[in-house]
Amino acid sequence: MQHYLDFEKPLVELDQKINELREFSTSDVDFSSDIQKLERKSQKLRQDIFSKLSRWQRTQLARHINRPFTLDFVEHIFTDWFEVHGDRNFRDDPAMVCGFARLDGQPCAVIGHQKGRTTKEKVHRNFGMPNPEGYRKALRIMKMAEQFGLPIFTFVDTPGAFPGIGAEERGQAEAIARNLRDMAALRVPVIVTVTGEGGSGGALGIAVGNRVLMMEYSVYAVISPEGCAAILWGDGAKGPEAAEALKLTAHDVNELGCVIDEVVSEPMGGGHNDHKATAAILKGVLKKHLSELLPMSPEELVEQRYQKFRAMSQIAE
Repeated sequence: MQHYLDFEKPLVELDQKINELREFSTSDVDFSSDIQKLERKSQKLRQDIFSKLSRWQRTQLARHINRPFTLDFVEHIFTDWFEVHGDRNFRDDPAMVCGFARLDGQPCAVIGHQKGRTTKEKVHRNFGMPNPEGYRKALRIMKMAEQFGLPIFTFVDTPGAFPGIGAEERGQAEAIARNLRDMAALRVPVIVTVTGEGGSGGALGIAVGNRVLMMEYSVYAVISPEGCAAILWGDGAKGPEAAEALKLTAHDVNELGCVIDEVVSEPMGGGHNDHKATAAILKGVLKKHLSELLPMSPEELVEQRYQKFRAMSQIAE
């Protein structure tokens, strides 16, 4: 079902008219010229809207219910997908999907946060917020990939790690910290893509890579705008103001020059409008970066990853 955000509402009437004309078009009555005229008008309006989005509007796009999730990218980018469950310690975590697949014949490991679209799916996936067992499962797959010399692709899309009491009791902070440490030392190529929300440590738990990419309408920050607003002003409703202060969009993060390696373009109107086209664009970028990393030795991969993250800080004496 098509879902429109508030700033997309001007497109609703045009899209409805286009759909109605298509339904009424027959061999006797041809509305093709009218449809083409409305489609051009819709495209121009969409370009106008998306050329001047605020940071809060980009945050809304990153959270769009129809945005492609990890399993959507798996469907359109990879083949021979085989999902692996459980952390060999507590249980499986549906908020984190892990498995093995092929990228144009190249065996690889695929790991990512998974949200849901229906109420039932959202509850089952815990709104894309992993428990400690999710991060431990991810690390188990990473270690298996390292053992067999397979490149690793991770897809980040979470508001954050689950902050529940049970998660804390089972070592949420330790699980994320262990992933950060062990990912830094992986001897295989690791390519990270922030596809939607990159929220705090919940994102970083699978985001230490040789290459870190961001989709055009994704966000990456230490805290959500609402959480930031609640701390600074005691009012989560001031999320739009906090989003401007956080500078969390892909273009903002890219301007820092050391946090991410590339902003991946999306089809006009955002990836939620065309999963297949979005995946095709991302697939080309993933293959390009993988081709650059595969010739590197394990030692070079570890050193390059270390230097990449080391460059994100500055020391003043």
